[in-house]
Amino acid sequence: MLERLQKIIAQAGISSRRDAEELIKAGRVTVNGKIITELGTKVEPGRDRVAVDGKPLKSEKYVYILLYKPKGVVTTLEDPRGRKTVANLTAGIPERIYPVGRLDYNTEGLLLMTNDGELTHALTHPSHEITKTYLAKVEGYPPEEKLDRLRAGIKLEDGITAPAKINVVAIDREKELTTLELIIHEGKNRQIRRMCEAIGFPVKNLKRVQFAFLTLEGLRRGQYRQLLAGEVEELKRLSRKKNN
Repeated sequence: MLERLQKIIAQAGISSRRDAEELIKAGRVTVNGKIITELGTKVEPGRDRVAVDGKPLKSEKYVYILLYKPKGVVTTLEDPRGRKTVANLTAGIPERIYPVGRLDYNTEGLLLMTNDGELTHALTHPSHEITKTYLAKVEGYPPEEKLDRLRAGIKLEDGITAPAKINVVAIDREKELTTLELIIHEGKNRQIRRMCEAIGFPVKNLKRVQFAFLTLEGLRRGQYRQLLAGEVEELKRLSRKKNN
């Protein structure tokens, strides 16, 4: 996630944001070796190299968090409407971390957060095909021919989706609901909900239960844990594999 250059300088403890603007205008700040004087410049923390008077900003320790996001929480660090955000849930972490992708307000489940911009980019780029698994309770009983449309790729207003893996997990005759497991590797806005609406079976409840090989095991809603070193390395390996 891009941040304003003066904000990054202030967060590093070099100066206030206002003083950081003066440093930029004076030509004392470089990004990736290039002098920057434009106040609107944005950089990616953990990826772009920022220096003031030739001295690199002290780099933060990389942090990798797996959060069980509840419904009713916004996947942003700040919300102008005053709603609870994922930053509120991870307030005990001193480093400023960012969501890897998004889960909409009414969707719960697994959300990664980190200050490693390079890994975030790799995990969210569709060409790397990092899988995400969801459980969706939909109205009614979608027939196989409808599900086959999702398996083949369905046209939405922003393009055709990549083929999805779809399995019927459970059928609730009393509530007239079907639970579907959907595995995708894209990250279009509200994609699962729009896919199900497109075949005429709206989603009543949606939960992301897996990201690549990571699951929610051991966590309750609103809880988080640090990723193990081996898990971080495996995520990096997966993104490199898809990139080669």
